[in-house]
Amino acid sequence: MDSINGDLGAPISETRRRAYPKPSIVPLLVLLLLVNLGTTLYQLPLNRVIEKRLCREYYIIHDPSIIDPDGNISEKHYFIMTIPLGFVAEKYGRRTVLWLNLIPRLFMLAWAVVVGYFEESLPLKAIVAGPSLSVFGGDCVFNSIIYALAASLTEDNVARATYFSWINAVSYVVTFVGPGLAGATMTLNLFLPFLIGICLLLLAIPTVSFLVDPAHIPTASEDEQRQPLISSPILKAQETDPSILKPAVQRIRTLYYIVKSHPMNLILLLVSFFLTSLASSDTKLLPQYISKRYDWDFAKAGYLLSAKAILNFTLLTFVIPGILRSKASVNQPQSQSLSDRDNIRYARICLVVSVLGALAIASAVTIWLLFPSLLLYALGSALPVFTMGLLKSRSVSPKDEDQPVNPTDPEAHIFSIVMMVKTLGSLVGAPLMATLWVQGIAAGVLGMPYLMSAALYLTAIAVFAGIRVL
Repeated sequence: MDSINGDLGAPISETRRRAYPKPSIVPLLVLLLLVNLGTTLYQLPLNRVIEKRLCREYYIIHDPSIIDPDGNISEKHYFIMTIPLGFVAEKYGRRTVLWLNLIPRLFMLAWAVVVGYFEESLPLKAIVAGPSLSVFGGDCVFNSIIYALAASLTEDNVARATYFSWINAVSYVVTFVGPGLAGATMTLNLFLPFLIGICLLLLAIPTVSFLVDPAHIPTASEDEQRQPLISSPILKAQETDPSILKPAVQRIRTLYYIVKSHPMNLILLLVSFFLTSLASSDTKLLPQYISKRYDWDFAKAGYLLSAKAILNFTLLTFVIPGILRSKASVNQPQSQSLSDRDNIRYARICLVVSVLGALAIASAVTIWLLFPSLLLYALGSALPVFTMGLLKSRSVSPKDEDQPVNPTDPEAHIFSIVMMVKTLGSLVGAPLMATLWVQGIAAGVLGMPYLMSAALYLTAIAVFAGIRVL
């Protein structure tokens, strides 16, 4: 045990704990906007590209009259489908890994254009080559770095929670701008959203250079030993042991001892992250759900989802930060003004709202009932602000006697573990919701995925009840 703790490196210097001015968060938010918007522009037209290829191959055999002289098919004859995609991520530094993270995103957009354009030369199955460069990182890598960087910019609980709220707000800016922009541009040219996305990702490359990275401040000791991956232990290249398995073993052991050193509250929090990530996988079905149940095309569905995201943005940009500021008391430090009890109480409220919103979406029989249901569901979007805030709380952090000797930035490791758990939830949730969607169509219960989401959110509420505040 001592040897393992000894491998965890030197303690974090005080320079890495200092507070950074608010403008330090701006490049981080800009990077998040560019990358997520570029990715969102990819998702909606990708459904259209693949459905077009599938339907064309089907109707050529079964009903060629459906295909017009230009080779196009009316969208009303399209199949409804879901594409679950997974990403594999490995991290080597912060700025470096963010640059590497852009490679698979650029390739996926470019490759979708190639497969869609050269439909006579490339088979539809070629689309699966899109994620082939995901070894350079995906959403798990990107999001863990974003949250770790934001958390390291301040020790003020209110400021940190505000940063988390802004990060989620930017994500929802993408959500309401992305589908609308994708829907509008794909009506002009099916491949235009992909080209815009590529341009945005290219702009993200220089943006990474402006990021403030407190964990990589040049020091004398850092010249001797570089900072490790944020989701990995220190991978020391030892000439005496060339085994390629040793870094993986060290990584697993380090993450295990970091989690073991924390109280049971962390395990419960990780379970809640998994359940809520699993439940939120239903949102990726919304375009298909709206199109199938209410007979709307994808472009109109994108505009409706944009309205939902506007409420998300307003909530996370103005309402939640306003509530956080109101909690600050002149009689106590700001770092203590947002207590663990506050975070848990607000998180439970968000979970209850999510349950009600999912049930409302499942039971909405008309588009006019769906709209307020989507808005109700959107009110639960503040959940990550409070659950992420708990990660650095006294109720989740290890006690002094349980602290590993000479820890190496364990907070960054915790954020990485959380993102891996959330990614696992998404990977399980995508095929689960797709299966429920297919079964719901067969059974005539199109809201089946949202009934499952409501049940998962209820389970998360039960898990949250087990968290004990110190």
